[in-house]
Amino acid sequence: MTPKSIPAVAPRRLRLIGVIAAVAAIGLAVYGIADRAKSKQEVQIWTNEQAIPTVALVQPQQGPSEGELVLPGNVSAFYAGSIYGRVSGYVKDWYDDIGAHVKKGQVLAVIDSPDLDQQLAQARADLIRAQADEQLAQVTYERWKALSKQNIVSQQAKDEKFGDASAKTAAVQAAQANVARLEAMASFKNLTAPFDGIVTARSVDIGDLVDAGGKTGKALFVVSDVHMMRIYVNVPQAFLGEMKENLKATLQLPGIAETFQARLLTTSNAVSEQSRTALVQLLADNPDGKLWPGAFTEVHFHIPSDPNVLRIPATALIFGPHGMQVAKVDAENKVVLRKVQLGRNLGNYVEVASGVSVSDRLIDSPQETIAPGDSVRIAGAQDQSAAGRPVEQARALERNAPDRD
Repeated sequence: MTPKSIPAVAPRRLRLIGVIAAVAAIGLAVYGIADRAKSKQEVQIWTNEQAIPTVALVQPQQGPSEGELVLPGNVSAFYAGSIYGRVSGYVKDWYDDIGAHVKKGQVLAVIDSPDLDQQLAQARADLIRAQADEQLAQVTYERWKALSKQNIVSQQAKDEKFGDASAKTAAVQAAQANVARLEAMASFKNLTAPFDGIVTARSVDIGDLVDAGGKTGKALFVVSDVHMMRIYVNVPQAFLGEMKENLKATLQLPGIAETFQARLLTTSNAVSEQSRTALVQLLADNPDGKLWPGAFTEVHFHIPSDPNVLRIPATALIFGPHGMQVAKVDAENKVVLRKVQLGRNLGNYVEVASGVSVSDRLIDSPQETIAPGDSVRIAGAQDQSAAGRPVEQARALERNAPDRD
């Protein structure tokens, strides 16, 4: 090769190298632009996917053959006798304290009433005097009656003696009635139990002044018959149709592991306008005395129910201008709103008379802005698409795309 040919070959080689470098640069640029566009597209898809709300689903369930309604109740004694003072005086002594088992007629306390004792003594003296006057008047009348037959005294005089004897007899009867009244009052100096039971309250002590005023003050004693207990429950109006005689219920009391059985006795047949509830009375046997008057209890009513009636969580309901609705999810994970007709409210669950079926997939706690046709993602479902990649991977692709340009 001659020196003259070298310059001619070098420019051609340089141009070839330049062309190859330019093609490589263009290829790298095209690849970087395409890769960046793909990364941005993936990020956009992921962002759109994240805008789709994730919802939890619930399904309607058939109810049991026996429903349970739980309501608060109050336990009361079968009988509760409040004993007040019928005579005025001072408490002389008392014999039975709270918790004592007493029999009917047993003396609980004695009241000392000197005023009443003096009135009774005066009444008895008046009765004796009236009886003496009656006896004298009767003897006098018999004498005048005999004289009248002999025409010694006039018929008028005899009739006057008869009237005087009758008046004296009436005075005796009045005096006897007054004595009987005071003796009855004196019997109230002994405070007695009105029936067999337990003393559940005592508010007297020796020396206390007792005023005969009926129920104007605190009861001196309270005796309760606890062989059977009455339970009072306020039942909502929606369940009153189920409150039939002898309906079974279970009682659960705080602090007591044992449960007690009760049966419905009667209802008040009146609904309160303030609470829209009616008072219901149940009876529960209490042979061991474990139920105490005044206790709080949870009453579990065992209500027969139709197992074909569906129940859904109350959180699945939508309260809106179109009435009560639920949000269903179809096979394409699209929202469908359906109007429902509700039955009884069971607290956490409600009965649905129409509008849903067992196979429906309902959104639990749907958003207020949810609309028909909205797409949703089911909580717990696995998304295998590229749009389901973690956010860190998508952001990494976007950051690395310019470096490839």
